[in-house]
Amino acid sequence: MKDNKTIKNSKIRSKLMGYVWICVIPLIALFAFTLVKLHGYSQEYDRLVRNITGANEYNMSFKDRMDEMMYKIIIGNAMWTNPEEKLENENPKGLIKDAQLHFEKLKKQTSEYKVRSDLDALIKLLGILGERVDDILKNVDEGGHYDENMEMLEMNIRTLTSLIQDDINKYIYDEATSMEELRREMAKSRLITLRITVMALILIVLFIYFFSKKLSKSITDPVTKLCDMTEKFAGGDFTVSCNVETGDEMQTLAESFNSMVGEIKTLIEDIHREQEIAKDAELRLLQEQINPHFLYNTLDAILWMTEAGENKKAIQIIEELSSFFRISLSKGESSIPIRNEKEHVKNYLEIQRYRYQDILDYEIDFEEEILDKHIQKLTLQPIVENALYHGIKNKRGGGKIKVSGKALGNDILFIVEDNGKGMDENELKHLRGLISGEVESEDKRGFGMANVEKRLEMLYGSGYGISVESRLDEGTKVSVRIPGV
Repeated sequence: MKDNKTIKNSKIRSKLMGYVWICVIPLIALFAFTLVKLHGYSQEYDRLVRNITGANEYNMSFKDRMDEMMYKIIIGNAMWTNPEEKLENENPKGLIKDAQLHFEKLKKQTSEYKVRSDLDALIKLLGILGERVDDILKNVDEGGHYDENMEMLEMNIRTLTSLIQDDINKYIYDEATSMEELRREMAKSRLITLRITVMALILIVLFIYFFSKKLSKSITDPVTKLCDMTEKFAGGDFTVSCNVETGDEMQTLAESFNSMVGEIKTLIEDIHREQEIAKDAELRLLQEQINPHFLYNTLDAILWMTEAGENKKAIQIIEELSSFFRISLSKGESSIPIRNEKEHVKNYLEIQRYRYQDILDYEIDFEEEILDKHIQKLTLQPIVENALYHGIKNKRGGGKIKVSGKALGNDILFIVEDNGKGMDENELKHLRGLISGEVESEDKRGFGMANVEKRLEMLYGSGYGISVESRLDEGTKVSVRIPGV
């Protein structure tokens, strides 16, 4: 009873009932069809009116203008023989051309056989008129031929313009007849459309009513069930499962929900596991930083300096050691400003230089613009340590470590390079395998770098991390790429 009451009072069902009434779109389509049809009639009516109006302008003026123009040309009042002013004020050929273009356009707009026949005859007469006008204009250009031209004016030009006027009147009459037929058709169509609209409206309303009830029930029932499962899932129950067998999108939604629950459960387990791995990796890295040999050797150096009376150096190395461990801990923060990481590397190298002052030199060069951005702590120091112990110490004579950092597009690139012993192809391949996790080894070499690579990949993805280049007896270059956030 409670479930049925919940479904009956479902807000989603009420909303869907409102959405279903959007089915009145067919009504809109029906009215749109009616409007389009009426608009079509209106367009056709306007076209007929424009055609009749345009043709009537030629009916009223074409004959008189053409006859008068040709008469003026024949008697010399139109200055036809003046080359500079020929056709400037009087242009019978232009008038004929305009008329031909106008009636050609009207011919393209109509599909009625009778009207097209009228226009074909009219256009043909205009062509003949153009030929007769050319004959007279040729005579005028040659000079003389006055009587011949006047006879041609009476027999040809005026006769043709009369025939053209008659054809224009015939065209106007035919178009007026078409207009009356269109008016009758509009009146008849209006009544038919009204009856169809009323009947369609009744059918659509009935369809919407029954369809909306069925549709809303088919959706709200599984949605309500899915909501109940979602509430249980939000409460921490990862064993929920929503089974819907409707054969439509609701079944797909339920299956997607079940899949999502399973994936989230797996992701949470993976996150817990990765957090444990990250904590373990950071703890191991910190243990490496506080290894007893490094601390013992540093304290031994401090003791030796004190006994030798080099108190200032002893105090300085104590300050470096204090700063080194302070940044290593960083109050438990995993992300620190790059300027702190830079100081951490400097502290480490300064401490080591007291021990290896005869063989160790270093250079640190970071761009100013990246110093306030953040980096995971203990990123660069393990790489510098690797460069010292496996590069510089194994080389005869002195060596140098250079640490640089710069912006590279939206990323930041750090480079730790040394001119130490370097590696051959097999050693380099082995180190790369350790860093990528493809190779497991108890050898300390590369452990810190592998630790850093694992943390960077977990934080930033596979597009970031460490890459190594090396040549035997030439040195090693390690690049570290992180996002510039």
